[in-house]
This record gives sequence, C-alpha cells and structure tokens, in this order.
Amino acid sequence: MTLYLISFEEGSMDFPAEDMPDVARAAVAVRKEAAEAGVFVFSGGLDYDVEAFQVDAGGVVTDGPYPESKELIGGLMIVDVPTREAAAEWAAKVATACRCAQDVRLFRSAPPSSPR
Repeated sequence: MTLYLISFEEGSMDFPAEDMPDVARAAVAVRKEAAEAGVFVFSGGLDYDVEAFQVDAGGVVTDGPYPESKELIGGLMIVDVPTREAAAEWAAKVATACRCAQDVRLFRSAPPSSPR
C-alpha cells in the first residue's frame, strides 16, 4: 500500500464554536471507520498554544516557526491506501467531518533498507 497525508491548515475550520462537539464526533467517526477499514495509520491536531522551536543541521535550537509567518498544519490523518483515488475518498470524508478542504500528499517510498 501507499501512505498519504491528509491535512488542513491552521484556522481552516471556520464554524461556530458551539458546533465543535459535533465536528469532533464526526472526525472521531471517520478515524474509527478508517481503522475498521484497515487504512488508518495516525491522526492528530497540532497545539499552537505551546511554543514551537526549530533545530538546524548543526543542532542549534531557535524559537519558531510562528503561525503568523507561515502556513501551518492544523490537523492531519495518515492513511495507507492503494491508490490516489482511495486517498481522495478518505480526504472527502475528513473534509465533510471537519468542515474544511483537505490537502492530500503522497509520501515518498522508503528505501528498502529503511524500517517503515
């Protein structure tokens, strides 16, 4: 199978706050459906209330990135499916649950000697 990242940008979920319990239930239902279908790998949302940091190739740690300076992922799901079309079907389910468009990206294949 092939891994796909289904994600949306921070701030994309634009609906009244009182709808959040319904959105959360719908998102959990999609995650459960993906698990039952055997395609679920991982999902989660990122916490922008906690300060982020970067580590460069030399090991130097700096503050950032900052939400106002870049497009940042708000939430994501990774699915293991055979085709682009299957990934699109799962992305449509996530988009409906989360009430926002989803980006779909193919992971590069890992070299044969690398663990997955």
